[in-house]
Amino acid sequence: MPHTLPSFDDILAAAARIAPHAHTTPVLHSRELDELAGCSLFFKAEPLQRSGAFKFRGACNAVWSLPEADARRGVVTHSSGNHGGALALAARTRGIPCHVVVPEGAVAAKLASIQRYGATIHRCAPTQAAREAACARVQAETGAQLIHPFTHPAVIAGQGTAILELHNSHGAFDAVMTPVGGGGLSTGTAIATARVAPDCRIYAAEPTGADDTARSLVAGRRVDAFTPDTICDGLRTLVGEPNFAALRQHGVQVLVADDAETISAMRLLWQCLKLVVEPSSALVLAALLKHRGRFAGQRVGLVLSGGNVDLDALPWGPA
Repeated sequence: MPHTLPSFDDILAAAARIAPHAHTTPVLHSRELDELAGCSLFFKAEPLQRSGAFKFRGACNAVWSLPEADARRGVVTHSSGNHGGALALAARTRGIPCHVVVPEGAVAAKLASIQRYGATIHRCAPTQAAREAACARVQAETGAQLIHPFTHPAVIAGQGTAILELHNSHGAFDAVMTPVGGGGLSTGTAIATARVAPDCRIYAAEPTGADDTARSLVAGRRVDAFTPDTICDGLRTLVGEPNFAALRQHGVQVLVADDAETISAMRLLWQCLKLVVEPSSALVLAALLKHRGRFAGQRVGLVLSGGNVDLDALPWGPA
C-alpha cells in the first residue's frame, strides 16, 4: 500500500487541530552556546511539550483526525518510548483506548510514561518483525487503528507544526536542523520549511552508530541492512520509505556525530539552557558543533526533540 505524504495545508490544519491540546513550546537561546558554535542558535524546547517530546504533536493530530466510529475502537502502535507515551496521552485526551507494543529493552522512564498515561502494553521481541506482528494481532483482536510512529500522514503533519512555530516566532533562518530516526519530524520539517522559508537549508542529525539515512542518501536508495549501536535510543529506527523519499525531494542534508560528542552536547545543554534533554535531542547540537564551519555567523533553528531521559542512568559520572 503506497504511503501518502501530507501537504503544507495538512500541517496548517494539524496546527489548528492540536491547538486545544498541545503546548506552544518556548524557544531558548544561550550566548555561551552562540560563542561556542560561532553562530546564533535558537532551540525549540520540545522537552517541555506534553509527554515530554515533540511526538505528542503527531499523535494528537492522528487521534483527533479519526472519525468517531473508528476512534471508539481505539488506537495501536509500536514504540520503544516517546511515540508510545505520546499516543497514550493523546488517546486519553479523546477518551479512547490505546495499545502500545513495546520491545524488550525499552528505556524505563519512557515505559513508565506509557503506563502512567493509561495505555495497555503488549511486550514483544526487539525486532521490527516482532513489532509489526504484535500490532497486527492487536488490530485483529480489537479493531484499533494503527498509528505508525513516523509514516502515518497525520503524524508527519503534526510533527511539522514544531518547525512551523519556530519559523513564525524567530525566523528568518539560514538553516534548521532536527534529529532523524524514522523520519517523521525531519519530513514534517522539510515540508513546512520548503513552503515558509524556501531559501533555508534543511539538515538532519544522525548518530554514527545508526546512520542509515546518511548512507541511504549517498547511495540514492534506502539502505535496509541496519544494526543500530547508539546511546540515542529514539533514533535506532530505520528511516521510513515515504520519509526517505521526502528527504531526498527536499534536499535534506544529514550530519552525523558520535555518542561521545552527543553526551558532551547533552551536558552543555543541561548546563547552559537549564533544560533536561535526552541524547536524541542533544545530537542536533553535537552535529552542529562538529560541522560548525558550515554555520559560521548564521542564524540556525534547532528542534530539541525530547527530554524523557532515565535519571537513574545518566551517561556521565561526577564531574
